[in-house]
Amino acid sequence: MTYVTGMTITRLLQGLIFSWVLAGSAASTEGSSGGKNPIVSTLLLVLGILLLIAAYKKWRKEEDPDDPPGKWLTLLDSSTPLKALGIGLGLPLIAAKLWVFTLSALATIAAAQLGQPASTIAYLLFILLAESLLLLPIVFRILMPTRSQSVLAEFSAWLTRNSRPITIAVSLVFGLLFLHSGISGLLSQKIS
Repeated sequence: MTYVTGMTITRLLQGLIFSWVLAGSAASTEGSSGGKNPIVSTLLLVLGILLLIAAYKKWRKEEDPDDPPGKWLTLLDSSTPLKALGIGLGLPLIAAKLWVFTLSALATIAAAQLGQPASTIAYLLFILLAESLLLLPIVFRILMPTRSQSVLAEFSAWLTRNSRPITIAVSLVFGLLFLHSGISGLLSQKIS
């Protein structure tokens, strides 16, 4: 649980810092054009390209430098609560995939121009959804301690077996979505 707490703290700090940067860039370009913010559009374009590269690399079976070593999970299982908190705080800062999804969520929220309260709620929902895959097994283990071990072991084995196609599909879908959004945002700047 402390691991999830650490990840939540880091994501909240990332949200504060980058929403401030994106809001500042939106305010400086607000009067200049009626289209999307060029910084947000560029960020979405770059993120889309990075995700498509990740999908291609995984499809070509190249080693992914972001994949943690096998002992990573055992380290988390055997760590103290303070060490797990440290891992949770640090992992979102060093894992490129987590940066891509956090920045893309922030850029998408900024592009929607929801206003401050709705943007904050949308980002908090992103954090909840992003960490739901970590929280659900914890809740399942608390509610059903004896049955959860076998079910979670089966699910973990399934995820391990299907990691490659899942990664390819998610990277491809989000990569194309962000690429389209970034290009259309930049093109709307040229038209305006």
